[in-house]
Amino acid sequence: MSTIVLLALTGLGLGALYFLIASGLSLIFGLADVLNFAHGLFLAVGAYGTWWAAGHLPGAGASGAGFWLAVLFGVAAGALAGVLVELVLIRPLYARPIEQVLVTVGLGLAGVALLRAVWGSDPRQFPKPSWAAGTTGVLGAQVPNDRFLLIGAAAVVLVALLAFLRRTRYGLVVRAGVEDRAMVAALGINVRVAFTLVFAIGGAAAALAGALGGVYFGNVTPGQGGSLLIFAFIVVVIGGMGSVPGSAVAAVLVGLVQQFANYYTGAGVGEASVVLLLAAVLLARPAGLAGRTA
Repeated sequence: MSTIVLLALTGLGLGALYFLIASGLSLIFGLADVLNFAHGLFLAVGAYGTWWAAGHLPGAGASGAGFWLAVLFGVAAGALAGVLVELVLIRPLYARPIEQVLVTVGLGLAGVALLRAVWGSDPRQFPKPSWAAGTTGVLGAQVPNDRFLLIGAAAVVLVALLAFLRRTRYGLVVRAGVEDRAMVAALGINVRVAFTLVFAIGGAAAALAGALGGVYFGNVTPGQGGSLLIFAFIVVVIGGMGSVPGSAVAAVLVGLVQQFANYYTGAGVGEASVVLLLAAVLLARPAGLAGRTA
C-alpha cells in the first residue's frame, strides 16, 4: 500500500510539472495558433533565473521568503522572455506557420547553446529549502515534500488560469479568439495585445515549472527544458489543443502512467507507455480528451 501511495503522489507531482509547462503551450496554440518549440527555453530561463537570484539577488536565498523571492525573479524573467519572443520573432510570422516552426526550433537550440556558453554543460546544484528536502508520512509512505510543492503550485495555476479565462475581460477575449479569431478582430478588439499577454502567461508558467522542477530534480541543466517539452507536447495533444482543463487531466494521466510503468516493468518503459497512451487516445478521440470533434 505504501508503495502505491508513493508512486501515485510522485506521479501526480511529475504530472503537475508537465501541466505547468503544457498550460502555456495550450493557451499559445489555442489563441495564436503557434506551435512554440522554444517553450522549453522559457523553462530554462526560469530555472537559471531562480538559481542565479538565490545566490546574487539581495534578499533572495535558498530558504524561507528568500526562496520565493528567487522564484518570483525567475518567473518574471520567463514572462519577459515570452513577451520578447512574441514581439520580436513571432508577431511578424503569424501568417507563416512553417517559418514559425523553424524560428522557434532555432531559438530553442540557440538558447541552450547560450546557456552552455555562459554557465557550462555541467548540472548546477539548485537551491532547495530545507522543508522541501524533508518527507511527510502519508498512509505509511514517506513522500518527499517537493511532490506536494509541485501539486500545490499546479492547482493554484489551474485555478488562476480558469479564473482569468472566465472572469476577466482579456480572458474572455482569449476564449473568443480561440473559437473565432477573425470575428474577434472584426469587432474591433485588439487581439494582438491578447497574443502578447498569452505569451507572457505561458512564459511565466513554464518558468515556474523550471524553478520548481529544479527543486524536484535537485539541479538544473541547459537541456532540461527540451527533454520536458516533449512530454508537455504529449500532454497538450492528449488533453486537446487549446484546452487548459484537458491539459490538466492529461498531465495527471501521463505522470501516473509513466511512474507506475517504470516501477513495475523497467526503466524507459514508462516513456514508451506514455507514447502508447497518446496513440490510444488519438485513435479513440482524434481531437483529444477535451478537444472539439466537429
